[in-house]
This record gives sequence, structure tokens and C-alpha cells, in this order.
Amino acid sequence: QVQLVESGGGLVQAGGSLRLSCAASGTISGFNHMAWYRQITGKPREMVAFIRSDGITYLEDFAKGRFAISRDVYKNLMYLEMNSLKPEDTAVYYCNAERKAGALTYDYWGQGTQVTVSS
Repeated sequence: QVQLVESGGGLVQAGGSLRLSCAASGTISGFNHMAWYRQITGKPREMVAFIRSDGITYLEDFAKGRFAISRDVYKNLMYLEMNSLKPEDTAVYYCNAERKAGALTYDYWGQGTQVTVSS
């Protein structure tokens, strides 16, 4: 069973930075992609960014120019570097990973880490 554990959340002032980490219990090279999602209170969970197994990355529009997603396949870690944080970035941030095995797709989630941006 794959486990994903996020860390790095916390309270930061607007304009500040945080780096979130997602530690996987196994090798991340076996995932088709990994992603960061967030859930703002009262709103549906939304994707922030993903990184494919070939290293290609994608950021949602609200994250472009401020956030960066990366990974370290040797340490089985994924990161979300967040800069120029805004109060509207306040949310629980979740790590996600997808693995395909034949016709089956396995989706894994972490427990989330709270990010609070004060104005």
C-alpha cells in the first residue's frame, strides 16, 4: 500500500513563501504522474499542478509565475514551491499520485497539509 505524507504547511504572511513536500513510501518512478491539489474551505478540491513520469509539468493559471512543482526520484519526494503567496491561497494542500497497472488505475492521496496566508 502506497502512502503519501505531506509536510511544510503553516502560517505565512502575504507575499511570503512556503515549500511543501510529499514523501512517498515507495519509489515515485512507478507513478504515471504526481500532483498537488488544494481545497479551500467551502469549495471543491482543485488541482494546483502536476508532474508526469517524463518530468513534464503543468501549473494551473493561478499558480503560474508563483508556484513550481518538482520531484526528487532518488529521495521519493515531490515538492511544491510557493512564492508570492496570497490570502486566497489559504487551503489544505494534498499530494496525489496515480499508478496504472494494465487496465487498472490506482489513485493515492495524502492526508493534506494546511497552508494559511495572512493579509
